[in-house]
Amino acid sequence: MLNQKISEQQWAAKLFLAVCLLCVVLALAITSGNPHSYENVVKEGTLKVITRNSPTTYYQDRDQESGFEFELAQLFAQYLGVKLEVEVADSLDDLITKVESGEVALAAAGLTKTEDRQLRVQFADAYMDVTQKLVYRLDRKRPKGVEELLNGKLVVTAHSSHAHYLRKLQRDLMPQLTWIEREDAEVSELVEMVERGEIDFTMIDSNEFEALAGFYPNVAAAFDMGQPQELAWAFARYSDNSLIQEARNFFQLMKESGLLSQLEERYYGHLSHIDNVGTLTFLRQADERLEKYQDLFTSTAEEHDLDWRLLAAIGYQESHWRPKAKSRTGVRGLMMLTRTTAKEMGVTNRLDPTQSIKGGSAYFAKLKKRFDHIAEPDRTWIALAAYNVGPGHVRDAQKITEMQGGDPHRWMDLKERLPLLAQKKWHKKTQYGYARGHEPVTYVQNIRRFYDLLVWRDQPEPSYTMAESGSLFTASNYKTIKPLTEVN
Repeated sequence: MLNQKISEQQWAAKLFLAVCLLCVVLALAITSGNPHSYENVVKEGTLKVITRNSPTTYYQDRDQESGFEFELAQLFAQYLGVKLEVEVADSLDDLITKVESGEVALAAAGLTKTEDRQLRVQFADAYMDVTQKLVYRLDRKRPKGVEELLNGKLVVTAHSSHAHYLRKLQRDLMPQLTWIEREDAEVSELVEMVERGEIDFTMIDSNEFEALAGFYPNVAAAFDMGQPQELAWAFARYSDNSLIQEARNFFQLMKESGLLSQLEERYYGHLSHIDNVGTLTFLRQADERLEKYQDLFTSTAEEHDLDWRLLAAIGYQESHWRPKAKSRTGVRGLMMLTRTTAKEMGVTNRLDPTQSIKGGSAYFAKLKKRFDHIAEPDRTWIALAAYNVGPGHVRDAQKITEMQGGDPHRWMDLKERLPLLAQKKWHKKTQYGYARGHEPVTYVQNIRRFYDLLVWRDQPEPSYTMAESGSLFTASNYKTIKPLTEVN
C-alpha cells in the first residue's frame, strides 16, 4: 500500500515536471518562431506593418508617404530604433488574415475593436474613440432612424465594423434589413458614390467623416449608429506579447508627452472650419478663377521652395482670388498686402495680380525664415498666423503660452492663447498690445482646409465610373445581405 502511494506520488511529480517542461518548450517555440517578437524585431532592424489606403491611415502626399496611422507607426519604429516597412492590404479581411498568420508585426489601420476581430487578433490599448455615422446625400430626405434604411440602397465595406453592426442590427431588431457589402471598396469610394447619387447610404467612422466631408459637399451625416467604439492596433494572438507591451508603453508615452494630441491636431484639428456651402463655393471658384493664376502660383512657389497650393490657399482666404479686392482697413489686392508690406517687398501696384502674388509669397517665405527654429508643420502654421495678424502679435501670444506652461513652438498650444490678445488682462502684459486673436486661428484653420481641397482636386480622377464599367457591382466584388425572413 505504501509502495503504491510512493509510486503514485512519483508519477504525479514526473507528470508535473513534464507539463512544466512542455510549457517552457512551447513558450520558447512561440518566442523563437515569432519573427515579430520585440527581440526579433530589434534584432532584424525592421518593423513590418500592414495598413490600408484612406485619408486617416496611409496615402501618398505629393512625393512622400503620409497619414495619421502611418505617422504613428513611423514614430513607433523610431521608438524601437528600427526602420519601418509598410504593406497596404487589398481588403480588410486580407489585413486581419496577415496579422493573424504572423506575416506582419501589426496592423496600424484605424481598426475598431469588434467582437469578431478579437476572436482572431489581440489589440493594444485604444488611442481614439469614434462613432459610426450614416451618410446620405443632402438633396434627399434626411433619414431620422434606422428603420429608414429599408427605403434605400445601403452599401458598406465587407468585413468592416459597419458590416458587423448591420448584422447585429438585423439579428436583434430588423430581420427585414438588407444591404450590400463591397470587398474592394474603401470608405472614400462609398462616400463618393453617395455624392454622385449612385447609392443612398453608407456608413463611416466619425474620424473618417471629418477627413472626407469637405471633399464631398453634397453629403452629410444623418445620425450616429450604435455606441462609440475604440480604435487600436492589432497583433497576432499567438504572440509572446513582448511587442504589444512595447506598443502599450509607446502609446502611454505619446499621451503623457502630448505628442498624440499634437498628431490629432495635425490631421483633424482644422477639419470642422469649412461647411458644405463654403466647400461648394471654394470648388466653384477654383474652377472659375484659379486656372488664370495657377502657373504664376506654381513658378513663384518654386522660387521660395513652397507648395503652390499653399500659396493659392492663402490667396483664396485673402481675396477669393480677386485681384482688385480691398478691405475697409486699406489692404488690397489678391494677396491683400498692406502698404508697409508692399513697400518692403518691392510691390509698386498692389492691384497687379503678378506683383501681389510675388510680393505676398516672398513675404510669407520671409516669415517662415523668422520661425526656422520651429519644426514643421507647426512652423508653416505659425507663419500663416503671422501673415494674418503680424509677427509681433504672434510673439506676444508665444510669451503668453510660455507663461501658462504651454509650448510656444506648437500650434495646438499657440492657437489656444492667440484669442487672449483680445483680453485686457493679457494684452496689457504684451509688447504689441491688443489684437483680434481669434482671427488668425480661424485664418490658419481655413487655409489648411483650402490646401487639403486643392491637394484633393489635384489628384487624378478615380478609374471607376458607372459610365465606364456599366456598374460598380460585379459578382466577384460584392455580396447582397438578404433579410433574415428570406434566409432558409
